[in-house]
Amino acid sequence: MLVLTRTVGEELIINGNIRVRVAEIKGGRIKLAIEAPRQVGVRRSEVTVPATPDRQEALGAA
Repeated sequence: MLVLTRTVGEELIINGNIRVRVAEIKGGRIKLAIEAPRQVGVRRSEVTVPATPDRQEALGAA
């Protein structure tokens, strides 16, 4: 795992065609701007985690 320190406006480039920029830091939260080709899937990890019974209930799906 690579750990970097970035400030607002700085970015990193992955594989030459994916750019991740620090858009804003406010109150312990970081906004990232991600620019990638359409064929590259960009997903939040909490969205891709399989639903557990507890999670389904919290989302009102049970």
